[in-house]
Amino acid sequence: MQYRYEATSEIGFVQQLACNYLPHGYWFYVQGWIPEGKQPRDIDSKLLRKYGIAVSRQTRSRRKKKGLANLHYLRFDRVFVLLATRGEHSFFREEEFRDVRKTPIRFAGYSISSKQGNYLQKQNGAEKAQTDYRYRSRVQVARPVYLDWHAYFADAARHCGAERLSRELYNFPYEPYAPVRKQLLELVSLVNRVRKERGRSSLDPRKVARFRRRIVKPFELHDMVRGMVATTLAA
Repeated sequence: MQYRYEATSEIGFVQQLACNYLPHGYWFYVQGWIPEGKQPRDIDSKLLRKYGIAVSRQTRSRRKKKGLANLHYLRFDRVFVLLATRGEHSFFREEEFRDVRKTPIRFAGYSISSKQGNYLQKQNGAEKAQTDYRYRSRVQVARPVYLDWHAYFADAARHCGAERLSRELYNFPYEPYAPVRKQLLELVSLVNRVRKERGRSSLDPRKVARFRRRIVKPFELHDMVRGMVATTLAA
């Protein structure tokens, strides 16, 4: 099976990181930008070959048992990340890597990290909730970007009508992962505070906030193109 690494959308790039790579311990990363004048596919091939990334799941399992690190590569347009698990690998000697548990990946206005949970849900009869030690993906709007939106809606709430505010809140351009939903609800609360001060009615969060994120196939377009080429060659 051909190794897939080129995401076809920003949403797909974030989803692949948060749902498929970070939960499996791919915490160590290098983020880069392919400059104009260089062909992304040339860089892809170089990195895949250099670090032996395009291997099967079986090979990854064998490497893990031997204490060796596994790597993944992901790119959207000209932005790429190299991600590694714990273990022995030349990646750690040759790259100035970061740990996503300490330094989030910044991409398209998102901040993507891995954080330990707080508490697990109480079981029947338990006196207190158990601490959750697992690392879980955390996707939120990056702080500087969120502050810009906060300032924007604070001003818009003074001058815009309910219809426009509702539309702009509903179309908030970030997928509503749990931390993003919390940020969005904070913006709704901000708008309602300003509207209340001016004697206007509140907006209903259930109607102006999008709570379900879109699930996409990160590599779908490229899969379709490869399928069409294979069909053409076979004809």
